[in-house]
Amino acid sequence: MGTAVVVGGGPNGLAAAVALARAGVRVTVLEAADEIGGGARTVEAIVPGMLHDECSAVHPMAVGSPFLRSLDLGRYGLRWRLPEIDCAHPLDDGTAGVLHRSVAETAAGLGVDGRRWARLFAGPAASYDELAADVLAPLLRVPHHPVRLARFGVPALVPASAIAKTFTEERTRALFGGVAAHAFRPLDRPLSASIGLGILTAGHRHGWAVAAGGSRAITDVLAGLLRDLGGQIETGARVRCAADLPRAEVTVFDLAPTAVADILGDRLPARISRAYRRFRYGPGAFKVDFAVAGGVPWVAEAAHRAGTVHVGGSFAEIAAAEREVHAGRMPRRPFVLVGQQYLADPQRSVGEVHPVWSYAHVPHGYTGDATEAITAQIERFAPGFRERIVGTAVRTTAEIAEHNPNFAGGNIMTGAKTARQLVLGPRSTLTPHDVGLPGHYLCSAATPPGPGAHGMCGAHAAARALKYLRRTRER
Repeated sequence: MGTAVVVGGGPNGLAAAVALARAGVRVTVLEAADEIGGGARTVEAIVPGMLHDECSAVHPMAVGSPFLRSLDLGRYGLRWRLPEIDCAHPLDDGTAGVLHRSVAETAAGLGVDGRRWARLFAGPAASYDELAADVLAPLLRVPHHPVRLARFGVPALVPASAIAKTFTEERTRALFGGVAAHAFRPLDRPLSASIGLGILTAGHRHGWAVAAGGSRAITDVLAGLLRDLGGQIETGARVRCAADLPRAEVTVFDLAPTAVADILGDRLPARISRAYRRFRYGPGAFKVDFAVAGGVPWVAEAAHRAGTVHVGGSFAEIAAAEREVHAGRMPRRPFVLVGQQYLADPQRSVGEVHPVWSYAHVPHGYTGDATEAITAQIERFAPGFRERIVGTAVRTTAEIAEHNPNFAGGNIMTGAKTARQLVLGPRSTLTPHDVGLPGHYLCSAATPPGPGAHGMCGAHAAARALKYLRRTRER
């Protein structure tokens, strides 16, 4: 049906390549690094044989991704594994907000807030598989299920702080706030509830799963499928300018908008070039992987069984920390995400030494060392944690950006998820995956529906590319 080049071998680039190859397009993927994966790579960072996810780690949005589910990736070896508890949010008094896959079980543990939690999530979670096609798509379009989307979408428009105020108990407010904080946005801004609501709804339907063998399994199976469809992957193939691009009818970029503007240069329409160069990045992540003998000694019992632990204290404390990093200041007690993927996927551990994944939200391009702040936050809710640390692997914001240029300043979201960029993507248009040059498309997490290993940004870009190829053949 034609030829295509995909620049970037992360989940979205590979998803775009697979979607094109399934339609009969001859596809070549060019990956600048020596290995594919982008934000979904897994390494032995500290102890030989111990597996640490480099960035993307837990995948509530990927398990229910309409595109990934259409591929039957289990035939290629992808296995999802679920922890006993999806997420725990410990508090200083030793209690915790506890998130189960079941809405009813979660609500039962939230006291007087249980009924409110069930009202908020039971309906959307039950219909999530029908909603997903709309939730994981550009918002400025005619939805497939407008009434259901409206019921889900209206709460998503408000600040996370407004939803938190509807809860009575601190454990419920903190539990919701920790998930909402995944957006790297101040929690009092419009639409700051949207990413949290999306993650929670998807998780209540499919769970906060991890990929057996590490997140690299997701991109490995996509690469295997692509090769079976006749596609090719070239690693160590950096594209710096338009002259580096092989001739093809379609080019898809799994890159940040600023990188696309640099590559295409004067070929890009001036107004689009200006929009891409004005693209805004948000706060960064400072990552510390730990090898921990016997696991983390959490005070809150539920945290011992949770695949993800949000370490940030009360909702007010999380909100204050997010305001600080957004303003460019490093908080003394940052919001920290802790991953205990080995609980669902024991093969990641080496004996009784377990991999513990963590990162803190820090200012964009933060040049300091947040290792002690992260360690202290975990120690706060797990006294004795320091004594169990066997080894660490640290990745600063600069190192994150060097390892994956899409993550400028350590911003692993590939752009600030402001209301404008969350809804419109990198420029004001109804077709955010179009670059504005015939046959050229953008599929990175800078485009809707945003970050995650769900592959939907790639699927949407590929759909636009296939429409273009069909039009050119009809002329």
